[in-house]
Formats: sequence, C-alpha cells, structure tokens
Amino acid sequence: MVARLVIAAPSSGAGKTTVATGLMAAFADRGLAVSPHKVGPDYIDPGYHALATGRPGRNLDAYMCGTDLIAPLFAHGSRGCDLAVVEGVMGLYDGAADQGELASTAQVAKLLKAPVVLVVDASSQSRSVAALVHGFASWDPEVRIGGVILNKVATDRHEHLLREALGGSGVPVLGVLRRAPGVSTPSRHLGLVPVAERQAAAVEAVAAQAEQVRAGCDLEGLLALARSAPVLPDAPWEPSLEPVGGRPVVAVAGGAAFTFSYAEHAELLTAAGAEVVPFDPLRDEELPEGTRGLVIGGGFPEMYGAELSANERLRKAVAGLAAAGAPIAAECAGLLYLARSLDGQPMCGVLDAEARMSQRLTLGYRDAVAVGDSPLAAAGTRMRGHEFHRTVIEPGAGVAPAWGLRQPVRRLEGFVQGGVHASYVHTHWAAVPETARRFVRHCAESGAGSGAVGAGSGVGSGAASGAGSGAP
Repeated sequence: MVARLVIAAPSSGAGKTTVATGLMAAFADRGLAVSPHKVGPDYIDPGYHALATGRPGRNLDAYMCGTDLIAPLFAHGSRGCDLAVVEGVMGLYDGAADQGELASTAQVAKLLKAPVVLVVDASSQSRSVAALVHGFASWDPEVRIGGVILNKVATDRHEHLLREALGGSGVPVLGVLRRAPGVSTPSRHLGLVPVAERQAAAVEAVAAQAEQVRAGCDLEGLLALARSAPVLPDAPWEPSLEPVGGRPVVAVAGGAAFTFSYAEHAELLTAAGAEVVPFDPLRDEELPEGTRGLVIGGGFPEMYGAELSANERLRKAVAGLAAAGAPIAAECAGLLYLARSLDGQPMCGVLDAEARMSQRLTLGYRDAVAVGDSPLAAAGTRMRGHEFHRTVIEPGAGVAPAWGLRQPVRRLEGFVQGGVHASYVHTHWAAVPETARRFVRHCAESGAGSGAVGAGSGVGSGAASGAGSGAP
C-alpha cells in the first residue's frame, strides 16, 4: 500500500501548487520515495513536481482517461514509493463543465480512497474560516477532509484567531504558512512558467517551498494521515502492447519550447516497439539519426518563435520528413511549429496555415471523433481531449480535418495531411493505447527516414501536400 494525500483548495489561487510541491520536496529530502501526481490535464505543475521528487510527474484525468483508469494509473506511477502526493485542480469540487463531479479533485480523491488536505487562503478572514472548512468537509460525506493548511497568514495574532475558530470544527490544522513572496513562481498567459525555462531559478523556488513547508507544517501529522489511507485493490496500469517489429526511431520534441507531454506516451511508444529519442528544436539542427516518425507535443513556441525560425536546417528536415510521408503527430505547439508561419516568423511550412498569438484564451475539455484515417487514429475513433491556448491558426481545419469536435460546439478541427496528424487538441494515449501501436506501425511501414530525406525538401510549400489519409 502507498501512503497518499490529496492537496486541494476551495478555489484556484489558494496555494495548492506551492504546498504540494513543498511537501513533495520536504518528504523527499527526508529520504522517502515520493510519487508526484496532478489532477487534470495540466502539464506545467508536474514539471515542478518532478523537480521536487526526482520522479516523473503524472496526471490523473478522469475526463480524458475515464474513471476506471484513475486508480490503475496512480498505482503505476507510485509503484515502489513510500508516499504519493496528489495536487488537485481548481476548487475541490470543480470538474468538467456540465458534467457534475467528473474530473474534479473530489472525484479523484474518492477513486483513490485518499484523505484530503484543504489549503485555505486565510489572508482576508479570521472566524469565517471555520464556516468555509465546515462547508467543504460536509458537502460530500464520501470525501474525507483530514486536515487544513492555512496559507498567507499575516501575524501571530491572525494565526491565533484562525486556530481558535477551527478548534471545534473537527478538522485539525496541519500547517500554517506565512506570506512569503520568495516561494512564488512567476506566471504568464497560460499559467506558471515551466521548469525547463527557469532552470536554476526553478530549483531555488522548489527549495524555498520545501523550507517553508518544513517550517510551517506538521510533517509527522501529514504522514500519519497519508498512512491512514486504505489499500487500493486496483492492479497497476501497464503499457503493454504487442510490439511492432523493426524498432523504428520515433523522435520526440522537447526542450524549453515543447514541455508538454504525458510520461505514459513515451512508455506506450516504447512498449509498441519504438526507439524513443528526444531532441530539442531550439538547439538541434538535425533530427535524430534514422528518424521514422515524429511526435511534437505542446508547449510555448510563441515564446521562442525567433529561435525556432532561426533553426532553418531543422525546419527543413521536418518538412522533408513530412514530404516523405513519415508519420508526424503534432499537438497544439506542434501544430503551430508545422504551420507556414507563427506571428510572421517562418516555421516548418508543412501545413498551408498561418498561426498567431491572440488575446482570447481557448480552454476546455473536448469530445473528439477522428474524421478520417491517419497514422494516429482510424476514422470514427472517439477520444476525449483538452484545449488550452492563446493562439489561433487560419484556417482552423484542413481539407481533411483531424477531429470532429462534439462539444461545447460542433466543429471540424486540425489537419490530416499525408502522414501528418496535427491538432490543437491534447489527448492522453493511456485511454486508447492502440493509438501508440498504430503510430509505431505506420512508422515501421512508411519507409521514410530522416537519413534518406534531403534537408531542403518541401519547406514552405505545404510539404505533405496530399490530403489523403494514412492506411488504416
């Protein structure tokens, strides 16, 4: 059994990430093997979790993966660990729009049979904190709130008033954190700045969060609460697929511009028979030797447009790979990178489309159906995903779209072009593991490889110009 805690809050902005990351680092510093998890589709917080624990940060998303996979995915990620810390999303009871409790922190806590620690921003209240905690603790009797951590407490007098108010609530105070601007993490248009972009500063921030938690929290009490969680009967999820022969090289974009990825994707690609090789489009001028397929996930290409554009050799190599028909799976940032331009700066030119920053935030879960066959999905395949971006691409869909979206409004989205599947929609392949095997099989069968493609072929001209789909 893995001891476990869910760190939740009444609303966003209360300090969940600071507390969760600080707890992870503080317990890891004590020699415990800590498994980090994040409720929902967020890619950025898990980067800080990984920095705090030395283990991959893993997401638990009941909308994209389904409720039946939450406990198995948790067991997979926490295998061999002493403690798991799960950071919640938004407010404790907030979930997918118009879907009841689906994908909420409360639902995940119930699926994991895990006690909840409520982080409360106490900066503008005193006695009212007891009413707030009582309301959250009594709203759903299946959710066990085992303690509260008071954040942004101003003075000793303020702390005394808060503790006095909570004295009869039945929910113990397991931590009091004072206002400490040094532990905050800078944000921008899509949330926190990712670890890969901050490097030394991120290390210092996590260390400061750990020190704040050590000084203000009852670590022994929190560990005892975590150890009170019952045994989960669920077997761990396994990335088990029948491997494709030939061990094709699948290059996976990373680095500061492409930080969004789920750990299970690389595990599934490997299980399907691929040799997964990371590369950094900001630094590497060539694709990995023998590349037969390419995965370009999400991130912040808009912050690195000039650098990505300046790496002309790699842009041409990507265009050439696409022109040769190699499978390419691109999500969000990857979609922008494959466009003709981003904010007027030349990109790979694989897609006849222009991308630019926007003032409008596009955010929400998506119910998607594959419109046609592609190396990623057969026509009719249904997947659930998530959009999160402040960019637009024109047109928003190609002659052969990637997905038909069913909510919040019906529309066609993305591009299927030769071996390319490019879309704004992020998906979690653990929900449909055959996605990875299908992609690897197309890589093995395509015959295209980076070593056989001219570096300059196809760039700027919609390289994979055929709108037809890949073989089913």
